Amino acid sequence: MNGDSQKVNAEHLKRDAYLYVRQSTLHQVVENTESTERQYALRGQAIRLGWPAERVITIDQDQGQSASTAADREGFRKLVAEVSMGRAGIVLGLEVSRLARNFSDWHRLLELCALTGTLILDEDGLYDPSRFNDRLLLGLKGTMSEAELHMLRARLQGGIESKARRGELKTRLPTGLVYDDHDHVVFDPDRQVQQALRTFFDVFRRQGTACAVVKHFHRQGLLFPRRIHAGVRKGDTIWVPLSSQQALKTLHNPRYAGVFTRSRTRNCRMPDGKVTRRIVPQEQWGIVLPNCHEGYITWEEFQHNQRRLRENSAAHGGDRRRSPPREGPALLQGLVVCGRCGKPMTIRYRTHKGGPEPAYVCQRESVDHGEPVCQDIPGGKIDEAVSALLLEMVVPLTLQVALEVQEALQTQLDEADRLRRQQVQRARYEADLAKQRFMQVDPNNRLVADALEADWNEKLRALHEAQETCERQRQADRAVLDEKQRQEVLSLARDFPRLWRDPKVSYRERKRMVRLLIEDVTLRKGEHISIGICFRGGATRSLTIPLPLPSYRTWQTPPDIVAQIDRLLDQYTDGEIAAQLNQQGLHSGKGGRFQCRSIAHIRRAYCLKSRYDRLREKGMLTVKEIAKHLGIVTGTAHTWRELGILKAEAYNDKKGYLFEPFSGPKPAPWRGKKLSDPQRFGKVLSANTKEV
Repeated sequence: MNGDSQKVNAEHLKRDAYLYVRQSTLHQVVENTESTERQYALRGQAIRLGWPAERVITIDQDQGQSASTAADREGFRKLVAEVSMGRAGIVLGLEVSRLARNFSDWHRLLELCALTGTLILDEDGLYDPSRFNDRLLLGLKGTMSEAELHMLRARLQGGIESKARRGELKTRLPTGLVYDDHDHVVFDPDRQVQQALRTFFDVFRRQGTACAVVKHFHRQGLLFPRRIHAGVRKGDTIWVPLSSQQALKTLHNPRYAGVFTRSRTRNCRMPDGKVTRRIVPQEQWGIVLPNCHEGYITWEEFQHNQRRLRENSAAHGGDRRRSPPREGPALLQGLVVCGRCGKPMTIRYRTHKGGPEPAYVCQRESVDHGEPVCQDIPGGKIDEAVSALLLEMVVPLTLQVALEVQEALQTQLDEADRLRRQQVQRARYEADLAKQRFMQVDPNNRLVADALEADWNEKLRALHEAQETCERQRQADRAVLDEKQRQEVLSLARDFPRLWRDPKVSYRERKRMVRLLIEDVTLRKGEHISIGICFRGGATRSLTIPLPLPSYRTWQTPPDIVAQIDRLLDQYTDGEIAAQLNQQGLHSGKGGRFQCRSIAHIRRAYCLKSRYDRLREKGMLTVKEIAKHLGIVTGTAHTWRELGILKAEAYNDKKGYLFEPFSGPKPAPWRGKKLSDPQRFGKVLSANTKEV
């Protein structure tokens, strides 16, 4: 060291000395105190070389950080910055591994020290990186440090992999599974946790989507267990509302199937040095050991669940054939295949007669390559034809379906009620425990007593709410099952077609029943629509239906209504005809009520003679013509019509009338006579009436 001191010159002493202190783990910081003291003792080396004690700066903020990368080491980055700016005269470290175990990080520091003339000191000596021999020796030390880290990791990883291949490696278990005293994986001893997970998988088995499971738990007011893995409450189980993220995490975890796996994720280093974790496909898992412990489901069911989840996720990607049933009225959603190109067909909804009507569209080439749409087929008639075929085939199995549905409904309600009772039981236990704490405290210690009393009151309120919720939901479930669902289930056995057409049955339930029977449906449009149905099990059926009429033809008024309007025009106006048709419960071509304008539109569209033309053909006169014939004004003509002297018929709804010809002698002229006196008006009217 005395010979190495000749490398220190006045230029180095003008700058500061930086002592870098680091331990790899927090455990080493606490336990390996001797190594830490040796590193701090290097301050004396810097002082002996000539640096004042106040200019020896210690960087020890990277305690508990690994030297395999500089990404998370703020202290090391600060050291590199000071060296690069020429503020460091010497860098002190107990050994190279304390500064860096990464080849690139170490050589970057050496290059900066060589450029700025910074010395490096370790336990073995003092080095000047600007000299070739010293830089060569430091480079070898850095390489050996990195190799040492690799050897340490290889030994540790080898032991871990060996235990993993035997299925004995202890890993973090999901909620619902724990280690016993012999490190064997067993069910959580809390029966409420077990029941919640069994209910979770049962609901997914029936519903088929994670979102449906979440909705079921929220609708039934059920909570889901979650274990805390960090903090002061580490290891505790809390009960929270089920979220979609938690549901998917539970479904994707193979430990619930009793399977030990290794390397389900892979760590990838990003360009900035940070490490991210990525999920790898199942075929790339390193170790898969089925039947290592008891599970809530079987390995086969887990594989089936993964396929269902992949099919559900395909609903938002390029292949939508196996998307889960949705709320729309398209009966064959996710099952239709194009008969021309073989690609899956998507669904579009269009408004028809005030409601949505599905259309099956093959547009993959149009979306990807701008090609014309392959096929666009209205789906209303197709769904009706498939429904009729299903009704024909399913009727013999109706009784069995009814019993299965009734059993499933009863099981579902019983499971939900059991979980709610367990929640009440847990709330009662917590309330009793809070009461015991309060009763055991010294009454004179009011600070503690008040806090425990408040906690007891809070637990009592939670117990009361849980009891009310349980009882209220139990009554609602009993009413639904006894009065509605039981009758509907029993009617299913007697009249399946009526229940299938019942508007109260949701579209999603119909689609689920369809998927139990049908594998896929192939459509091809030509002179007619060809439907190829492939049932589960291999059976096939073919149907042919005519092409649907164009939209404008479906909006046309039925011929019998047009003929009825033609007959009514002989006696009634447009408004009166509309009122009579509405009273009979008839509808227009678009499904709406008749109005005066719609009757007029029908007359013009079908070239029907108007009521005015029909009355004129009978020889009836306008008000001007009858007034001229009688030598009176038009107002007098209307007055005589109201008094019944002249006969007239309305030809529109705006008080337009045509008069029957007057065949008798003309009345005495009224022109110029004042009729303001009512008595005189009556005499004149009588005289004219007699003359008439």
